[in-house]
Amino acid sequence: MSLKEMIAFCGLDCHECGAFLATKENDDQKRATVAQEWSKLFKVDIKPEDINCEGCQSDGGRVFNYCKVCEIRKCGKEKDLKNCGYCGEYPCHKLDFIFNNAPDAKKRLDKINFFFK
Repeated sequence: MSLKEMIAFCGLDCHECGAFLATKENDDQKRATVAQEWSKLFKVDIKPEDINCEGCQSDGGRVFNYCKVCEIRKCGKEKDLKNCGYCGEYPCHKLDFIFNNAPDAKKRLDKINFFFK
């Protein structure tokens, strides 16, 4: 993994995530834009102040509200994994939604899992 990569448990690249980038740059305009986009996409009310994330593997740091209840994150943390690609049970049904909506996440985890085995 390069210094520019920070792969979430589910395979998403944090450096491509609007919440991570807005937090890293401390940019309130980006927070507002991401909140508006995600509110429409996920059909929920997300406020700009909700857009704070230092990556789902962050210990004690800020994570997006959903990450606090994410089953994928919870499972990976319980197993003390870097991400799901390192899991002996990879792939599992918990990843179906992510893989259906973010095929690049699956490609990343497949590559990690290939070299891990």
